[in-house]
Amino acid sequence: MPISSSELKLYLSGGAANSDPNAALGGAVSSVEIVDATIHNLFDKVNASEGDAGDTEYRAFYVKNTHGALTLSNAYIYIETNSPSPDSAITISVATETGSPIQTIANENTAPSTQTFVTADGFANQLSLGNLAAGAVKGVWIKRVISASADAYSSDNVVIAIGGETV
Repeated sequence: MPISSSELKLYLSGGAANSDPNAALGGAVSSVEIVDATIHNLFDKVNASEGDAGDTEYRAFYVKNTHGALTLSNAYIYIETNSPSPDSAITISVATETGSPIQTIANENTAPSTQTFVTADGFANQLSLGNLAAGAVKGVWIKRVISASADAYSSDNVVIAIGGETV
């Protein structure tokens, strides 16, 4: 039986027991899964001062193949649905490190030093995760830029898609 989409999961970074998305600043993979379709499951609310001044924040998470035996070959990730807000831009970068841990940044406003962020909007612009053996993880960075003088936006969400090939 091939790997199902339910066996490709996203986990916070920040250490084995980290459950705080605001602390997902790289480091080791957490045992806490990012819950799909949950508001603020990776980034916090943009407060008034951040919206006025503009704000750039970073988070790291891991893609994990939870299948018991199969490798996900030619794994990929892309932004399926980017932010609908004209004042918000999301880009991603695949961690340069293999597995866990990945680089840890000092705070959410510090860019990881070895990463290049790209829009990766749509399947045609996917980024390679390589091959993910059963139980393996690959780190991914996400960058959120809020424009200065940003208007309030109540439904700013992003959908990340992952996939690959199985035997």
